[in-house]
Amino acid sequence: MTYLVTDNCIQCKHTDCVSVCPVDCFYEADNFLAIDPDECIDCGVCEAECPVGAIVADNAIDVEERDKWDKINREVSSWRVNIIDQIEPMFEADIMDGIPNKYEEYGIIPIKEIE
Repeated sequence: MTYLVTDNCIQCKHTDCVSVCPVDCFYEADNFLAIDPDECIDCGVCEAECPVGAIVADNAIDVEERDKWDKINREVSSWRVNIIDQIEPMFEADIMDGIPNKYEEYGIIPIKEIE
């Protein structure tokens, strides 16, 4: 089992989860955070800290969603933009919380694309 960051993190990017991670397995896109599934030690402390419920155990979602988010988390993690400190969430985080299908609407924007 591992934990995955899912749709509700997009355009929110709260980092409460990052500050409690004992292995620094969070990686950053411009509008999303990801967990490297190979680095995650399955402790679960991040799940409880996410104020928008965007972090889930991979065995808590159906197989199709798990495969989708596992692939997305791995892709973002492969960009190797490690985040280890808490930062302010995106300015629109409160407005974007709970909006469905954000991945389809906004996608994941690599930080390197905006540098």
